[in-house]
Amino acid sequence: MSKTVLVVAAHTDDEALGCGGTLARHVAEGDTVHTIFVADGVSSRPGGDDDALDQRQRAARKAQDILGVHYTTYLEMPDNRLDDLPLLEIVQPLEELIFRIAPETIYTHHFGDLNVDHRKVHEAVMTACRPLPARTVKNILTYEVMSSTEWRSPDQTPFHPNIYVDISNYFEVKKRALEAYELEMRPSPHSRSLNHIFHLAKHRGHCVGIDMAEAFMAVRLIR
Repeated sequence: MSKTVLVVAAHTDDEALGCGGTLARHVAEGDTVHTIFVADGVSSRPGGDDDALDQRQRAARKAQDILGVHYTTYLEMPDNRLDDLPLLEIVQPLEELIFRIAPETIYTHHFGDLNVDHRKVHEAVMTACRPLPARTVKNILTYEVMSSTEWRSPDQTPFHPNIYVDISNYFEVKKRALEAYELEMRPSPHSRSLNHIFHLAKHRGHCVGIDMAEAFMAVRLIR
């Protein structure tokens, strides 16, 4: 039976970095995949104007097509300034979308990430997904985003994965999605390089005896 899956990401490219192979696998297995991008991803940068936003969203649309994502929503909140907003202003639109989409599984950011937008999105998702009766969300999983999760401060919650998804047959799809975000990728030896993402997938896979994997922390699982 097909399932409905939702990714709530702070920025376009986080979905491909954190769970691109898993999304491609969901699509191949007949599931419906939605993505929500909370922040605009450019307004904190020099030259982060409407043209820059359009360029980044065009890259995102290309990446979503490659991954097979069915529906995408852009909330266009201020980049790297989500902590300036009352949490309620992030929660309310998310709660409305989650109610309408009715996903069974949500993928989102790890709470301990260095990037403040990642942490606020995690908090907003957990608030919007309060475990009330008749809610559809059964599973909440957090992913790792290179150049944020591994750069956390020592006093932040570490990322200790306890769920691994075999993406051996889907890494090439993830790679092509990341290539669509070429302006966000970096050359080696940066951790957000295609070379490192490849080796991370190998490392996560080899940790559990398979070729390539993406790793997640389970925040909530209902069986």
